[in-house]
Formats: sequence, C-alpha cells, structure tokens
Amino acid sequence: MKTNYMQIIEIRVMRGPNYWSIRRRKLIVMKLDLQELEEAPTNKIEGFYSRIATLLPSLIEHRCSEGIQGGLFLRIKEGTWMGHVIEHIALELQSLAGMECGYGRTRSTGTKGVYNVVFSYMEEAVGIYAAKAAVKIAEALINNIAYDVDNDIRNMRELRESVRFGPSTGSIIEEAIARDIPFIRVNKDSLVQLGYGKNQVRFRATMTDHTSSIAVDLASNKDETKRLLKEAAIPVAKGVCISSPDDLESAVKGVGFPLVFKPLDGNHGKGASINVKTKEECIEAFEHAKKYSRKVIIEKFITGYDYRVLVINNKFIAAALREPAHVIGDGKLNIQQLIEKENLDPRRGYGHENVLTEISINRETHDQLLKQNFTLETVLKKDELCYLKGTANLSTGGTSSDVTDVVHPHNILICERISRIIGLDICGIDIMASNLSEPLETTGGVVLEVNAAPGFRMHLAPAKGLPRNVAAPVLDMLYPTGKSCRIPIIAITGTNGKTTTTRLISHIVKNNGFKVGFTTSDGIYVGNSMLTKGDTTGPVSAEFILKDPTVEFAILETARGGILRAGLGFGKCDIAVVTNIQEDHMGLSDIHTLQDMAKVKGVVVESVKDAGYAVLNADNKHCVSIGRNASCKVAYFSMDENNPVVLEHCKNGGIAAIYENSYITIKKGDWKFRVSKVSNIPLTFGGRVSFMIQNVLAATLATYTYGFKTEDISLSLETFIPSAVQTPGRMNIFDFKDYKVMIDFAHNADGFTGIKEFLSTIDSPMKIGIITGTGDRRDDDIRALGRISAQMFDHIIIRQDKFLRGREAEDIVNLLVEGIKEINPKQSYEYIPKEVEALKHAFSIAKPGTFITALSDVIDNAIEVVNSYLDKERGLK
Repeated sequence: MKTNYMQIIEIRVMRGPNYWSIRRRKLIVMKLDLQELEEAPTNKIEGFYSRIATLLPSLIEHRCSEGIQGGLFLRIKEGTWMGHVIEHIALELQSLAGMECGYGRTRSTGTKGVYNVVFSYMEEAVGIYAAKAAVKIAEALINNIAYDVDNDIRNMRELRESVRFGPSTGSIIEEAIARDIPFIRVNKDSLVQLGYGKNQVRFRATMTDHTSSIAVDLASNKDETKRLLKEAAIPVAKGVCISSPDDLESAVKGVGFPLVFKPLDGNHGKGASINVKTKEECIEAFEHAKKYSRKVIIEKFITGYDYRVLVINNKFIAAALREPAHVIGDGKLNIQQLIEKENLDPRRGYGHENVLTEISINRETHDQLLKQNFTLETVLKKDELCYLKGTANLSTGGTSSDVTDVVHPHNILICERISRIIGLDICGIDIMASNLSEPLETTGGVVLEVNAAPGFRMHLAPAKGLPRNVAAPVLDMLYPTGKSCRIPIIAITGTNGKTTTTRLISHIVKNNGFKVGFTTSDGIYVGNSMLTKGDTTGPVSAEFILKDPTVEFAILETARGGILRAGLGFGKCDIAVVTNIQEDHMGLSDIHTLQDMAKVKGVVVESVKDAGYAVLNADNKHCVSIGRNASCKVAYFSMDENNPVVLEHCKNGGIAAIYENSYITIKKGDWKFRVSKVSNIPLTFGGRVSFMIQNVLAATLATYTYGFKTEDISLSLETFIPSAVQTPGRMNIFDFKDYKVMIDFAHNADGFTGIKEFLSTIDSPMKIGIITGTGDRRDDDIRALGRISAQMFDHIIIRQDKFLRGREAEDIVNLLVEGIKEINPKQSYEYIPKEVEALKHAFSIAKPGTFITALSDVIDNAIEVVNSYLDKERGLK
C-alpha cells in the first residue's frame, strides 16, 4: 500500500489581534500542503473513520458545523478534507492535556491542496507541538500505523508546566485582563509588565515594583525577622541561629526538644525538618538545612495547626489552614497504594494544573514515615492518619482550607502590624496555633516566619472553604482609582505614505509636549533619538515602544507583514489611520486580491477602542469599505471636498479633513475650520505633490480627532521640514551645482505614479531615472514599474543588486524592460547592476539642469553616496 504524507510549509503564531480573529488573539496558523491527499477526502480512505474513533473517541464531543454531538464524526463519514480533521485533532490534543481550546478554522490558500489550518492555543509552545503532532497522527491514521497519543499528551503537559505562568502570576494576569489592563511577558519566567509606557508597573510572581528590597532582605533573614517582631511584642517561637555543628549541642539544650530546623534564608519549606526529638535527628536535620543556607535556625516545635495569613497593601485579605500531604488508612491498602489512590483525585494534577498537586515520594516522605515507624508497605488502620511531608506546602501535595471569616480581629491587627514592621506590600505570615478565632496570646500561638512573594494558590482554590480573589487587591494597589494603565496609541497602516504620516503625526504630538515613541520602516525612535535601525513596523517593534517606561505617547507604523506574521503588537489603539490600499505585495502570504489586503489592513481599524476613531481615505473605495464595517467612530479625509462619501458623512454630523481652495481644512458637519495653506506646509513642496497632501490630511485628521487644537496642528505642519534626516527616502532633493538629485522609497506602481505626477511639474531638459524591481512581486507588477518609468524619464538606468527574493536578477530586469517597451519601444535605457555604480554613472552623464531620480529600496546607501558627492562638490572632506 502506498504511504501518504503531508508537508507543513510553515507555522505562524498569532499573539495579538490578527487577520483570522480580533478577539481570539492566541492562534496557531499552520500552512499545510495535503499533496496527494487533496484528492482523498476522509470517506475515500478505507478504515479512516473507525481508526480515528478508536484512537480519539473524545472527538465525539466536537459538534463541528453540524451543531450536534458527534458532528465531526458525521463529517468524517460523509467526507471532509484532511486539513479540517487536523484542526480538530490539534484542538483535542490540547484539551486532553488539560488546555481547553475551542476555536478552529481551516481555509484554502488559493493554491490547490494547500490550506491554512488555524486553531487556538493556551501556551504557544504547546500549540506548535499540537500542530505538528496532529499531522503525524493524521498520517498514522491514514496509513494504518499504530500511534501513542498518550506520549504526546504527557509531553504537552510537561511542556506546558515548563512555560506557563504559576498560579499566583496567572491569577494577577487574569484579574488584569478582566479590568482591561494590558500585559506583556518580559521574560520566559514570571516577570510581567502591566500597562504601557510611562504607566507601566512590573511584578514577578507576587513581588511588585512597589516591593521594598530592604523588606525582602528582612523577610529572607528569618533570625532578623524574629528579632524585629519580638521587639514589637509579637509572639514568636523561641529559637537560635547557628552556623557550625560545634554550636549544635548548646543550641539544642537552650531551646529544648522537640525542635524545628530550617535554613536562615530558605523558602517554600526547602531544607526544613520538624518535630526533631533526638540527637541523631538533630545532626541529620542540621546537615539537611545547611544544603540551602550557610546559617540554620533552630526553634521550639510548637504544636498546633499551620496557618497562612495574607496581607496586601497593609490590609488583611485572607487566611488558610494548611495541612501537609497525608493519607488516611482504610485497614486494607498500604501507604504506597493509598498515595496512588489519592493521586487519582481529579483535583490533583501535574505541577500547578489543578487545585491540588500530585503527591510525590522522595527523601522527605521516607523521613516522615520513619518518624512515625511506617514504611510504604505499612497498612494503616481505618481512619489512621499518616503525614507524608514535613511542611504544608501545596506544591508538595499539601491541602488548604479557607478560614478568612473566622480570624479574630486582634490577630488581624497583629498581621497588619507585621506587614508594616517588615515593610512588605504583599506579605505571607505563617502562624502556628490551635486556632485563629482566638487571640494568639490566649492560645499560645506564635508567628513562625514572614514571607515575601507568598503563593496565592491556597487562597485562590482551597480544597475546602470559599475561594478568595486575592489578585484583586494587588491590582487595586498597583492601579488605584484614577491611575491610567495605558498610553495613547495611534497606529498607521496602508500601502503608501505610512512612514511619512507616522513621522508627521509624531512631530505634531511632540510639539504638544509629549515624550513620543514611534516606529517606522527605517527605525525605532524615542523622542528625537533613533534606538534601533531597520524596518521596525511589526509587533516586536510596537512592543519595544510600549515597554519603554519613558514613552508617554506611541505612534506605530503597522505594516502588512507583521500583521500576517504574528498579529498586532498591541490590543487596542486610540486612533487607526489607513492611508490607502493599493496593489502591492499581492500574491504574498496568501493575499491575492485588494479585498484580501483590505481585510489585513482592517485589523488595525478593528482594534480601535469604541470611543476612538478610524481615519480613512475617502478617495479609496477599499478604505471606504472598511469604514462601513467599522465598530468605532470614523473620520474621512479626501483631496476632493465634494467627495460623495465625505458629503454624506459630514451631513450626518461626521468629521473629515479635506483639501479645498489650497487649504488643509477640517470639516465638522456643515462647518469648515481651515488649518493651514498647503503652500505654507514644506512637506507638500508648495502644494505640487498630491500624495504628500494626502499624508498631511491623514496626520491632521488623526491628531484633531485625538483632541489637539487646530492652531497647534497648523504650527507643527508648517515646521515639519522634509529632509534626508527628517524624512529619509521620502522625496529627498539634493541641489548640486549643475543638476538635482531626488531619492525616494517608491517601490510600487502607486508610488511611481506619485513621483511621475511630481516630475511633471519639474522643468528639466533631461530627466534620468534609476529604477529597480522586487523579486517577490507578480510579473505584471514589475512590468508596471517599467511602464510608468517610460512615461516620466528621458533616460532610464536599471539596477538590480538586492531584493531578488527567489528570482534571478535577469528575470526582473527583463520584466522591467518589457514594461518600458510597451510604452516606448525606442526608450533610452541601460543596465548597471549595482546601485552605487548606477548613481555614479548618472552623475557622470548629467548635463546642466538634469533632474536625477533614484527610486531606491535601500535608501541609506543612496543617501550616503549622494551626500559624499555633494560634499566633494562643496570642497568638504
């Protein structure tokens, strides 16, 4: 029998609002080639249904489009494609591993047999694993090969535990999400940023940036903590601190049996031994504690119950009774069997996946059994209790019961005082007492220790009693009423004009007194400083700005590639600008039509807050289409004050920016507010460059809808000077003695058309153009550049030394030439491969009055070459 296999072309991970879903930000997008299986739906594969029903019987719960139990199985019987089946397998694998993920879609890419399999995930690494495993399982089912699903589930559970947030961190994040507070995971561990820019706060587990380092040091030094508490008249256990075994005998005599040994600066019960009663046990307990600390505390062992009290922001929040891992005899099963039975409790799980943790057997277990004269083979009497651990930590299998409502007011006072004495904003206080419903002085109870970064799980999900939302007071402390967690965000997308519009908006916002962080296709900037160079228009760059604690206002250029690759780098923005939607990058990443491209750009609009604005180009039908479906408020800009979209919009009370009578004008209802005359705005080159006027309209409208005054916007427009520094690669004109040189980033037909329009206003006896193509564009897109070039240049220099992207340079050059000859078979042109050589050659053939235009995809190189020649002409080194 022929073996059938599929090919995973790529796996992309969505982490923010994306092309597939705005609300479901965490998605795996697997591009899968079914190959020959495209011709073999499930009903054509003999035995497939029975094998999948046997291997994954829980798939019966997948209702699929049928909307009934067993809906997926019904589809498989009737015949469905393998991509669809793999989507459901990936979801079910995660569910079986304890991660319920219910969203999935499978869509054709437009290429026969190739599909995008899309499904949600909880942990990124697990989602990627599930995608790959789902394909392997499907292949095994198709080819009737045995497959160990349980092994995948084990691996996924272990992988999840290695990357997931702990229960304390997770609870704070869940509470933040409930309050619409954004978060960013700062590292692979538990360091998390809440909020953006200057309004951010950070926390790690249950330590925050409010936590005093002195307080943490004090809490870590158990001896010093005891001294401070004792001096404050708080009952503590009698004890001493030693570092040498030579001091052990005198310390034991001074304190008296029974004893507790614990490392001076230990945590989570590591290195602790309790109820130590003999000299031999003392030596062993001392050595065990020394493994974790140079100094060891020896305390009187106090009988009673182990309580944990949680104080946040100096206020009592919760209390729990903790009990070490234990089993209760039934007169039949031995201790080993009782542990195995206890671990079958559905509340117990691997690591932190459930309310309780599985009980493991280790050295501490054997020590506890020995103290009780038990072994793992001992059969306990009915109802006989056997402790398996020396401490009551939940991470070692302990249990907790909520006792918050019965804590005596005097004990609450003691605990709140302790938090202030030590100075901890989040404080876990361990108390040994017969109960907490009476004052400690009455019961003889004592404070054992004070913990920085106390765990929340015992309060969030106690085995008995009422769960407490202890994350809520943490957020109340970090973000008290009136404190914002966000900074304003304006996001700019579109085909052309994004970078110039981003820079102009940033200039306006800076002039209004904000510390601005902005991303562009040439770098990341904070204030006036470039911090990172390169194309920084994706989600990683956006996150860079939002993580900067000095940034007060974010302006984010947001390109197609980043949206398709990983989604947006932010959850919500205040203003979204779509400059235009034109034919560029078509055929890439399964985007084949302008409607597809509009959906990509529309992701930014869909992320706008309800009270925010989408600023859209009314002269572009695809932008208008986005506006009609937008859930936020919409404002339009247009080069034509009589644009019917603008007229209708303003008639209904909407806001627009229009170009009328040589003015940039805000139109609000029937009223017009002139902002500035275009001849006073340097960026428009005296009003000769229409696409720059469009950029000005977009920036003006974006800042006006945010709330800036027209007079402040006008001043900024009139002081924004286009140059190789301010707007690199955007119509940078250099004046030589006998000729002029312009560098521009135009790289698609719409950009070339804008340059052509500008050059029509230039009086020059010789217009030389240096052009290039990009290999990943469609053939006719490249030809179009040649056609437009033939209409605006007297002589063309074709160069092609970069951005081949899968093509041969000769292929791109031939397509450009084809386009040129379609317009003018006699057009003068030549081919000089390298950009630098092409520029030098253009300079050498330039006659007085020549206007050289270099349409460059690597603007830094071109600007550097031009500046070096300009310096030589001026006699500068």
